[in-house]
Amino acid sequence: MSAAAAAAAGATAATTHQSHHDNHFRSFAETPYQNHFSLAPKTLPKPYKHLFSNTRKIAVTAASSKNPLKDVVLDGHSFGSYFDDDDKPREECGVVGIYGDPEASRLCYLALHSLQHRGQEGAGIVAVHENVLQTITGVGLVADVFSESNLSQLPGDMAIGHVRYSTAGFSMLENVQPFVASYKFGSVGVAHNGNFVNYLALRAELEEDGAIFKTSSDTEVVLHLIAKSKKKPFLLRILEACEKLQGAYSMVFATQDKLVAVRDPYGFRPLVMGERENGAIVFASETCALDLIEAKYEREVLPGEILVVDKDQGVQSFSLVPKPEPKSCIFEHIYFAQPNSVVFGRSVYESRCAFGEILATVAPVDCDVVIAVPDSGVVSALGYAKKAGVPFQQGLIRSHYVGRTFIEPSQKIRDFGVKLKLSPVRAVLEGKRVVVVDDSIVRGTTSSKIVRLLKEAGAKEVHMRIASPPIIASCYYGVDTPNSEELISNRMNVEEIRKFIGSDSLAFLPLDNLNKLLGSDSTKYCYACFSGKYPVQPKGNVEKVEDSVDNGLSGNIEA
Repeated sequence: MSAAAAAAAGATAATTHQSHHDNHFRSFAETPYQNHFSLAPKTLPKPYKHLFSNTRKIAVTAASSKNPLKDVVLDGHSFGSYFDDDDKPREECGVVGIYGDPEASRLCYLALHSLQHRGQEGAGIVAVHENVLQTITGVGLVADVFSESNLSQLPGDMAIGHVRYSTAGFSMLENVQPFVASYKFGSVGVAHNGNFVNYLALRAELEEDGAIFKTSSDTEVVLHLIAKSKKKPFLLRILEACEKLQGAYSMVFATQDKLVAVRDPYGFRPLVMGERENGAIVFASETCALDLIEAKYEREVLPGEILVVDKDQGVQSFSLVPKPEPKSCIFEHIYFAQPNSVVFGRSVYESRCAFGEILATVAPVDCDVVIAVPDSGVVSALGYAKKAGVPFQQGLIRSHYVGRTFIEPSQKIRDFGVKLKLSPVRAVLEGKRVVVVDDSIVRGTTSSKIVRLLKEAGAKEVHMRIASPPIIASCYYGVDTPNSEELISNRMNVEEIRKFIGSDSLAFLPLDNLNKLLGSDSTKYCYACFSGKYPVQPKGNVEKVEDSVDNGLSGNIEA
């Protein structure tokens, strides 16, 4: 899509798809294909991926002030250009699936609200009613995309949803999930969290066979693989597709009568199951989404597990084979997940508090006050303060009302963007030796501005403590990180970084201490961003392209 076309798209757009098909898929238990799977413990259901179909589209226009797509092409300046808002790793999305509740789409909407931190660029819901898949997707926050009027167009007791993060590419709307498509045996919808490291190779192979792609999202590959499969039961189509996929995927699929959840064999990205009092089954990226809609947390979807939920057979669990040792993303505990979530079986709050305690033990410093870079550094700062016996105070106040664009003052103001978002509290800082805790340092540009901000507010000393090991390598499993050469820890040692950001001291969470904290579970986590050792190596020449952020690949790796 051209820049002009994108600008013309204006405000939040939504599309509604309808597809009528006979019920085709029966319970897998009634088919002779069970020898392909091993039975796993009882689990909860998930939504499915969708293929694209030629369906009518209804454009819905919202207030332009709420539309990030329009904002990035206005004359105003991009917020990120001043505040380095991309100077953090970025989770690319969150997924939700609900089966068996008459308010499925509204519950999905609420669950997406609780997962908004995982993606703020777009949101979508697919609901299934009387064998019809209807979807609304749009650019913007969940509250911008959905309203009472359009949610009323999504009846049914099954729904899947998605929130998306991306860079400010112009083809944003077409990449917003869930995707819906029709093929020979019916309609299917899908929402995906993660990245396929062999996406480019798979896409090239499919295009060689005549496939036509409508988006730059790697998720669309799955739909083509499902449609291309010669297998009849839908479950076997998913199995055949997953055998060709490499990398990270937590996915939910919806058909006319089934909800399916799939997690990759390594379990890179999180996915949990819950159940409401009325028996409705819920899948979500984090337990905070279950809490909001009053679904009791049951367990994780296991790495390599496929869960199928339908009216006749209830919940059935199957396993992909082979099943390697899990390699779950440690950054979920460091930064991505909400503190009130349980991720990979561990409390995120307790993990971050422990990170801070470790820092206070291995890198103590005489100080008067401990503060955090809000919001992701708060819990680790609390842990540091508790262990150090030093008061924790709010030395930086975060503004939650900064939009993506603003009017630049005619007179140059240094660190303008940082000051828009973070305000120092002089009464807390002036004349004090300050420890400031943050979750990570990526490029180092924002950290240097924060240090300068604190010193200008009167801090006598500023000691940076980082609640993660140094990031030296790009992620290929669903996290948007800079190329390795842009990562400051890949180019400088700790003392060089300290000088660059201007702090009086600097310390990172040692990887060895992190492993000790995780104990016997330490081998089940992925540390590729800290070590450069990838559990699944990207295939071919992988490059990060602006309008294809969904493939999440960065760097230049030959495999």
